[in-house]
Amino acid sequence: MTSVSLGIPAVPPRGFGNISAVEPFPQAAHRELANAQLRANLGHATHTIRDKRLRVVSELPDWEALRDAGSAIKTEAMARLPELLAQFEEQFTARGGIVDGARDAAEANRIAEELIRATGAKDVVKVKSMATQEIGLNEYLEERGISAFETDLAELIVQLGHDKPSHILVPAIHKNRTEIRDIFLKEMPDVDLGLTDEPRRLAMAARAHLRKKFLSAKVAISGANFGIAETGTLGVVESEGNGRMCVTLPETLITVMGIEKVLPRAQDLEVFMQLLPRSSTGERMNPYTSLWTGATHGDGPQNVHVILLDNGRTRALADRHGRSALHCIRCSACMNVCPVYERTGGHAYGSTYPGPIGAILSPLLTGVEAEENSSLPYASSLCGACYDACPVKINIPEILVHLRGEDVEAKHGRGQAAEPGPDASARKRNGRRRGLPTQMDVAMGVASWALSSGDRLGLVEKGLPVGRALAGRDGKFSRLPGLASGWTQSRDVPAPPSESFRSWWKKRDRRPGAAPGEGDGATGSGPGEGDGATEGGRR
Repeated sequence: MTSVSLGIPAVPPRGFGNISAVEPFPQAAHRELANAQLRANLGHATHTIRDKRLRVVSELPDWEALRDAGSAIKTEAMARLPELLAQFEEQFTARGGIVDGARDAAEANRIAEELIRATGAKDVVKVKSMATQEIGLNEYLEERGISAFETDLAELIVQLGHDKPSHILVPAIHKNRTEIRDIFLKEMPDVDLGLTDEPRRLAMAARAHLRKKFLSAKVAISGANFGIAETGTLGVVESEGNGRMCVTLPETLITVMGIEKVLPRAQDLEVFMQLLPRSSTGERMNPYTSLWTGATHGDGPQNVHVILLDNGRTRALADRHGRSALHCIRCSACMNVCPVYERTGGHAYGSTYPGPIGAILSPLLTGVEAEENSSLPYASSLCGACYDACPVKINIPEILVHLRGEDVEAKHGRGQAAEPGPDASARKRNGRRRGLPTQMDVAMGVASWALSSGDRLGLVEKGLPVGRALAGRDGKFSRLPGLASGWTQSRDVPAPPSESFRSWWKKRDRRPGAAPGEGDGATGSGPGEGDGATEGGRR
């Protein structure tokens, strides 16, 4: 076993791997928005899953109580994480399993390669796993002459299409069935050339392709939905049966599990086995739930390993505002209700974890000061739909706002960001010099100056006629410079009114005999007349 500390390091390590964007989200989203087929595929798929979820959730009168219970269990698990990981290791090892600890993606990949090399295998089969996608295990093994075959249907489609997953639950959600048929015809050996895009025919083709892999593989790699500290048990839930084949047939089973997946007690599964299927696939229960505890003589894999992966998780845990992101059970409910994700798709986020949860989890794992992920907390309208849908009540909008503040502090406040943990006041005492002001800094400074005094605001309002004149005959600004150009890329800005409300109110109040409420616009008089309200001036 690799000796690692299960406590929280003084300087938590930064996460690496497929959790870092390669370009800012606004640029990637702008490109993806141009793909009309992608938007159509996503819109149909997310609406279907969302409607199914609403139906099965409405069947449970205690759904909110279940959400509260799930949140409480995960909060307890994170508070006791070092203790629970030590207990899990003790129980798993006592039952014939072997536990390795990986500080980051590189260490996890190296351990997995060594375990595979020890068996002499050149091919491995895989259960769908977010953790192995996060560390880039498939690519790592391929570079070293080991082929990893995905067995989940959607993951298989992505792999054969030389693509990347775009959804936590349905990695190929951005593909329609005609596109899938074309991928199979091009990439799948021995496929029937008369293959149609009928879902049943596509599933049969995939089943025939994978059957040989299942029966010949000596090594399987899985993730884990849960790890039970009390008993040293690992669990995988899935809908196709491919996971059951992988965790029972091969001689060697290697599981890569994020340390946040640990639960205190076996009884806790009672809650999550109700929350997870309803929130993910809109089903009352998972068709396949596989649980194993170490190795059992004469039954299933005899060489059983688990790699406990940190890769930035202790960094996220050290952030008292953002640590609840580690409560995520990877159900994807937040993605299916997110208006931003529905239009841009998962690839725009540039991480294994897309959508609302990815917008907070990826920056927490890498640190929001990591330039590639600093734009992700802004990939949200803050509508709150994700919080309402989350089965463990992760307050995603609140964490997004927190991370935006961290980003501003890192980039515009004090130069370099502090390590996670200290609050803003502590960072302000560190004495670091401010960097050069950005356009946003200047704009906020001007706004602060103007709004802090009524006289100053009145002075600014005197410039309204000038702004109205610059707008042109149509009363709109179609293009603005600098920071404001991002707004006018997709919308016009109406010209300001010819007179401010404050100015109009002062004139009205000075009229002889004016009664309270008279001429206040309620009946169509007052500020609505002659001030541009009908020309886009006030909206």
